[in-house]
Amino acid sequence: MKDLGKMMKQVQDMQERMQDAQAKLEEAHVTGTAGGGLVTVTLNGKGTMISMAIDDSLMKPDEKEIVEDLILAAHADARAKVEGLVADNMKDVTGGLPMPPGFKMPF
Repeated sequence: MKDLGKMMKQVQDMQERMQDAQAKLEEAHVTGTAGGGLVTVTLNGKGTMISMAIDDSLMKPDEKEIVEDLILAAHADARAKVEGLVADNMKDVTGGLPMPPGFKMPF
């Protein structure tokens, strides 16, 4: 039974580290860019879009599709950075234990 108590303590410690990591992720901000910086998108560590900026030079009616594509590209860039941030934080929580491919934390 001593081992069970030790294991439960480890699980509890991991849960606390997970909560700390999630709080850090929510406070973290990453910015993705597209079009050489003409469009920027900022997400928090949970992937929620916080802000977006579009350079005035893109605000022409005949360039609507270009702007839309750049927004999507900037968002994808920021999202990839969030995923990297999450992976780095999870390494800290799991003590470097690699997570299985495709494993997503419940955010």
